[in-house]
Amino acid sequence: MRIVIIIFLICIFGVTFSSFRPGGENDSSTDSGSSNTCLHCHDGIEEIKDPDSYMMETIAEIAEEAGFAGNSCIVCHGGNPETTDKTLAHKGSIPYFLEDDGPKDFYPDPGSMKQLPPAPTAAEVKENPQLAAYTYIRQECQRCHIGVKGRNKPGDYRGMGCSACHIPYSTEGYYEGNDPSISHTEPGHVLVHSLQSSRKCEVTVNDKTYSGIPIRTCVTCHNRGRRIGTSYMGLLETAYKSPFMPNGDEQEQVFTKNYLHLHADIHKDKGMLCQDCHTSLDVHSSGILAGTTLAAVEIECQDCHGTPQKYPWELPIGFSDEIAGDRPATGPARGLADEVPDYASKGTIFDMEEGYLITARGNPMPQVVKKGNEVIVYTAGGKDIVLSPLKTLLEENKLSEEAVIAMDNIDGHINHMECYTCHNTWAPQCYGCHLKVDYSKNAFRTDWTADGNDHNVNGLSADARGEANNHLIPGKVEEQRSYILFEDPAMAVNGEHRISNCIPGCNTTITVISEDNEPLLLNHIFRIPDVEGAGAEGQLASDMAIVHPHTVSKRARSCESCHNDPKALGYGIENGTIIADPSKPYDIDLTTAEGVVLAKKSQAQINAIPNLDHDWSRFVSEEGKQLQTVGHHFTGERPLNNEERALISREGVCSSCHKSIPDNDLAVSLLSHVREMADIPVSNDMHTTLLNRSIILTAWIEIVVPVVIVLVVILLIWRWRRRR
Repeated sequence: MRIVIIIFLICIFGVTFSSFRPGGENDSSTDSGSSNTCLHCHDGIEEIKDPDSYMMETIAEIAEEAGFAGNSCIVCHGGNPETTDKTLAHKGSIPYFLEDDGPKDFYPDPGSMKQLPPAPTAAEVKENPQLAAYTYIRQECQRCHIGVKGRNKPGDYRGMGCSACHIPYSTEGYYEGNDPSISHTEPGHVLVHSLQSSRKCEVTVNDKTYSGIPIRTCVTCHNRGRRIGTSYMGLLETAYKSPFMPNGDEQEQVFTKNYLHLHADIHKDKGMLCQDCHTSLDVHSSGILAGTTLAAVEIECQDCHGTPQKYPWELPIGFSDEIAGDRPATGPARGLADEVPDYASKGTIFDMEEGYLITARGNPMPQVVKKGNEVIVYTAGGKDIVLSPLKTLLEENKLSEEAVIAMDNIDGHINHMECYTCHNTWAPQCYGCHLKVDYSKNAFRTDWTADGNDHNVNGLSADARGEANNHLIPGKVEEQRSYILFEDPAMAVNGEHRISNCIPGCNTTITVISEDNEPLLLNHIFRIPDVEGAGAEGQLASDMAIVHPHTVSKRARSCESCHNDPKALGYGIENGTIIADPSKPYDIDLTTAEGVVLAKKSQAQINAIPNLDHDWSRFVSEEGKQLQTVGHHFTGERPLNNEERALISREGVCSSCHKSIPDNDLAVSLLSHVREMADIPVSNDMHTTLLNRSIILTAWIEIVVPVVIVLVVILLIWRWRRRR
């Protein structure tokens, strides 16, 4: 456990233990009294954690062993407590040597990782424009990695290493604690000098106390890409800057974006934090390098809610986590756990009641227990949430008619779909990700990879943020989009072989401008050869991402939104017929009736995207041809195949009845006239009743008529034989 704490300390402040050694040139061990000299200036600063906790006792021991008894601050922050000069006091670090069998044994060898290639020069990009990808990755993607502290912008203030999650920073980045030496007016500081982690680790700020890690801390990073963090909070990016702020200004940007507030995920509304589902194995790793986020996430909806037919403890291990196969997992009931293994016992352990629930991957959940036929979730934020599994709700007739139809009457929904496919009621869909890397303006931006490496190697001050350093590389990255939606997302098959939500991942077009202001690539979409149904010509590398958007609601999406919407099947909005051919430019100018431009000085206002001849939202054709990459992290990820789309689609069903209504059939015509004479409105309820009655009648006819015919034939044969 001591090794774990030391690793945590190394990560949390990103310092190296090299320059200060007791007995050496910078020896300050002559005074080993109990007084913490850091507090001479930082008097009033908050305790980072309960002084009587095991962690703080271990930190104090480390300080004493290093010759700095009483000055435990140095263990995390480094520094020289023997001087009152601020510059000198904030320099230096203390030695600590990890045992040879420390981290290697604690975490299994995860395999190998390769450093990103160096950032290219403008001259190298001119020779090979594809190298601009490394400029983009280093300037944009890497700034969310926890080896750096992030940007100096609202929403982006955070620590690095472990402190990226475990130290609170507000959106505006101001310190609101009691240390008079820390600026209260300059952004970029912690909200309060305290560790946030589990249910028992409480943080107090402005007379308010909380526990757990606030959702906003996670969203500091999880606001791009698939945007699951902002979606969980009910935030959708928008190009608009209203409503206006209290002083009349435009809406302030957070994470450099403006937002529309939609309904948040029901789990958030119930008081659940991200860490209540994404526990230590998800975020701290089990010791393997996961190729995608789905591989690291072990919890499934059914682990707590079960199915209408089975309680969570009655399901087999692996149910809804069928990465290895395309059939629902079978086997004995997973049951309950009566103890928590060591790897899951580092946080708060709760009374197990009748037993701890077990995840689809076979791990006990220390925070989720069974009590009778109810499930209790002990949240990190301090709430005890009691829920009734689906089987209980069905037995007590507490499910709506639609829910019973979808979950109990149709086995395919439970066995071949993710629960959230229907219960995510909206998802951010940013179609067309237009990236430009411009080397012509002599612009330089932060190389976040180099910044993180410098912290690791040279022990840079933890106060330094990336944008203030000298790790600058050429190229200016800009991003635009074609359009953004939030309505029901499309569907595809995920890596667990279940139908899931599908939204634009990186619908990218690439534009690269040379240092000579020459377009090297212009609205270009690459093709990847010999992948995902494509041959040598390549699949269009405009990716659709298979995702859980984290916008769950009790109210599921309507049946029609899947079964009667071509977009849901992957055919695109209105079968991709609305948006004009994007591979052709469009000139907004005076033209003849035939479309010939009249002016000589004219240019296309909407330029062409040469490789794209269909709407961004269309990723499979009606014949089953895949039009864009889909997922590609797991072998099971793909668009819906021909058989699946045929089973799901109910387009055109209206015509099956109305081709005979009102007067193409005698019986139907008589029924229509009766309805007209009685002045009965054909409402949706009446339609539903008529269809239900017709189905029941048809079913009985289909069964009874053949039976009657058989009986009549048998009777005739019997009579014929009697006469003979």
